[in-house]
Amino acid sequence: MIGKMIGAFVGSKAAQSSKSLGGPTGAVLGVLAPAILRRVSLPAMIAIGAGGYLVKKVMDKDAKRQGEPAVTPLKNKDGLAAA
Repeated sequence: MIGKMIGAFVGSKAAQSSKSLGGPTGAVLGVLAPAILRRVSLPAMIAIGAGGYLVKKVMDKDAKRQGEPAVTPLKNKDGLAAA
């Protein structure tokens, strides 16, 4: 139960940094993420991670071509990258 509350809090905070997600959506994703990760196999996790990496590379390349700033990691209020 405490793990779900912590996941909801972290998800909510991460969603506040995102333009497309709201706080409640992030909270729901934070609660569901541990349950989903428990059921996903290791090769699927590796594929998801590699896919995310490739999508970020493509988005950065498109943003550079269009003159927009590249996608940056989440930062806290002190300007440091979130761990």
